[in-house]
Amino acid sequence: MTDRALSVVRAGALTTVQDLGRPGHAHLGVPRSGALDGPAAALVNRLVGNAPEAAVLETTLNGCTVRPRSTVTVAVGGAPCRVTVDGRPVPWGAPVRVPAGSLLDVGAADSGVRGYVGVSGGVAVEPVLGSRSTDLLSGLGPPPLTDGTVLPLGTPTGLHARVDVAPQPAPPAELVLRVTLGPRDDWFTPRAVRAFTSRVYRVSPASNRIGLRTEGPALERALARELPSEGVVLGAVQVPPDGRPVVFLADHPTTGGYPVIAVVRAADLPAAAQAIPGTPVRFVAVRRR
Repeated sequence: MTDRALSVVRAGALTTVQDLGRPGHAHLGVPRSGALDGPAAALVNRLVGNAPEAAVLETTLNGCTVRPRSTVTVAVGGAPCRVTVDGRPVPWGAPVRVPAGSLLDVGAADSGVRGYVGVSGGVAVEPVLGSRSTDLLSGLGPPPLTDGTVLPLGTPTGLHARVDVAPQPAPPAELVLRVTLGPRDDWFTPRAVRAFTSRVYRVSPASNRIGLRTEGPALERALARELPSEGVVLGAVQVPPDGRPVVFLADHPTTGGYPVIAVVRAADLPAAAQAIPGTPVRFVAVRRR
């Protein structure tokens, strides 16, 4: 019987299994999780002939190295990087055949933060609440990869795409996030709200899958009292006591006690997944739909 599995040789800084996530469980305190750069994850799945819900690997900054135990088709997308098979360069952003026992190396990101590795058949770890995603906040799903981890693969269901290279958006030189103000913008002074939507922030090195933290002007509160914990959504911009906005990403908590000044449009969040520390961030207020 063919051994459909991947052996992890080099796990990298942080490599996790991700799929479409587990939305719909916020009432249980379970975050949605899932790939931070959803379009990049969807593209590598299409390139290798997987269904949209197939699980992929999400790498962080310095990639990973894996060895398939059977011949597979692989595509690497997201943050641009050097990709090799047994030391020979192969295309990034295109389907590549990797023979059984060969070494696939996904190198450090040339720009951006997160890479995505799609493998024919998908990563077939056991699902939890309908998803195979690793959730760093709750601990649900498989743990982050370590050297020596063996990941089972599913059975391929489709043919890989017939393309040379698939175009992908470049990581942002400036991150522009469209926001709808509220629900707690009235907890801040008018001057703070103007600063939030007109001043330039920068991505903090403390950012992670839970939230994109920013550095920049502190936002002054109009109300000093404590806010009871309330539900928060993907893209919520919460302002902790230091006054610097935090954009909630896929592994965000489902409730929070700091005021949410605005919510980022969902379409702008994939770019946030690729914004390196120091990237300028602008919050642009748009009307409620």
